[in-house]
Amino acid sequence: MTNTVIDRPTDSEFIRTACMHVTDAMLAIEGSEPTPVTMVHLYDSQAFVLVPSGSTACALAWQAGSAGLPAMVEVTDMAPIALREQVRSLIWLNGTLHSVPSDLERDLACEIATDHPSPGLLDIGHGYSLLRLGLSSAVLANSSGAASVTSTDLAQANPDPFWEFEADWLAHMDAEHADMIAALSSRLPAELRDGRVRPLGIDRFGIRFRVEGSDNDSDVRLSFPRPVSDVAELSRAIRTLAGCPFRSSLPGQA
Repeated sequence: MTNTVIDRPTDSEFIRTACMHVTDAMLAIEGSEPTPVTMVHLYDSQAFVLVPSGSTACALAWQAGSAGLPAMVEVTDMAPIALREQVRSLIWLNGTLHSVPSDLERDLACEIATDHPSPGLLDIGHGYSLLRLGLSSAVLANSSGAASVTSTDLAQANPDPFWEFEADWLAHMDAEHADMIAALSSRLPAELRDGRVRPLGIDRFGIRFRVEGSDNDSDVRLSFPRPVSDVAELSRAIRTLAGCPFRSSLPGQA
């Protein structure tokens, strides 16, 4: 019997995680200008998006009624630290757009906030409204290529357990732990060690780096021996990869 070793999140998990910390997203409807989106919340086979109440997208969704209308949400997954190229991945969510009754928005926002505490939810009724995208499919594109994900796979996936803390951890590592990054860099392929190594992402399976070379950038992953489940395990796994198991690597870790 062969055991399959999983050393990275699935494509559907990547999408789920990226949508939890959206900073740059647009809602596209054929024949109209794209509408900026300040929150994307995935629930089952649906995406709830937060858009300006006076936008064309809101008006078109209301006019479409229960039938809805074809639409796409483009999510640009941005690195939380200043890199030469900020984009980590691009995500396209395809489906049918529906309006959300105004008398249900507040209760729905409270329900969403229990899993996805986006500050934008406080703006509902104050210039922003929720729309619902019934998902048919999604596409993820990153440095590894492009992959299509079904709405069923998205419905069954969960975001990475460390999504809320990733940005702070990456910023802390980049600003305060040049020695740690240098130690981890020694584990990268030889041809990448001459570039500028920057932390790009952290998840329960490992840590990703963006190597900024003289001519191009390369993304590379260092995987943990096994997936981690809490902050203490994550900190130990990073320190072990770096060859310094007793040194603190994350904020608040002894």
